[in-house]
Amino acid sequence: MDIIFVLLPISVFIAVCAVIAYVWSVRSGQYSDLDTPSIRMLHDDEPLDLKHDQKTQE
Repeated sequence: MDIIFVLLPISVFIAVCAVIAYVWSVRSGQYSDLDTPSIRMLHDDEPLDLKHDQKTQE
């Protein structure tokens, strides 16, 4: 029964830390753009030789 007096404050502390981390991440904009990362891999990159040719022409 004495273990409850140890585990209860520890679990409350962990829960408060999780809530604080969640609130911080929402306020800092971590969840502002949920669609772009999932489609980013579908965009084609320019071939390497085109990037090199454009730099030499400038």
